[in-house]
Amino acid sequence: MKEIAENIPGYSYGAADIVQSTVSVQDLESLKISAGFTHEDERYLRLAGEVLADQTAKIVHHWRAEIIASIPNLARHSRSPEENPLPEYLAKSNLRFEQWILDTCLRPYNQDWINYQREIALRHTTSKKNQVDGVQSTPFVPLRDVIAFIAVMNETIKPYLAAKGNSPDEVHKMHLAWCKSIQIQLALWVGTYSESGHATDNW
Repeated sequence: MKEIAENIPGYSYGAADIVQSTVSVQDLESLKISAGFTHEDERYLRLAGEVLADQTAKIVHHWRAEIIASIPNLARHSRSPEENPLPEYLAKSNLRFEQWILDTCLRPYNQDWINYQREIALRHTTSKKNQVDGVQSTPFVPLRDVIAFIAVMNETIKPYLAAKGNSPDEVHKMHLAWCKSIQIQLALWVGTYSESGHATDNW
């Protein structure tokens, strides 16, 4: 499995202290069927991972510095309560964001992957936000913003999938597989917001 750095602060994929999700591998297989995620999608998602592997820093910079930073209601979640920048926090979370791209494309979708989706979601709720990096920022990222920003990520990933000269058909299939995966992950994140008791107050 590729990692974007030897040491990624706060990245604990597969760690023993990651609580097991109530979602099983069998549940995930049903979710894949609901999303129309096929073995072909798995193959093209792996191809996407190879294409994106050396572009993760550019992609996250695009999302965080060029888009999120210009939207106050999104930018505030990586700033202090007084709206001051938190560069160290941003740098650490950017590394995890980069790794999430590779995990999306290259990790096997097994119980460890399901469990880490729960952990990712919890780190956006009042249960765990700010704890990993020990910072003072907003207490949670509203679920509505998470859902809405998916559209931006799905749209803006396209040029990066096309950057290595793959055929238009391959780019289309990689993008379709990416979008299906993000939809599956979103379903898992929504479930975590709900089961953690924060679906209403973190909306």
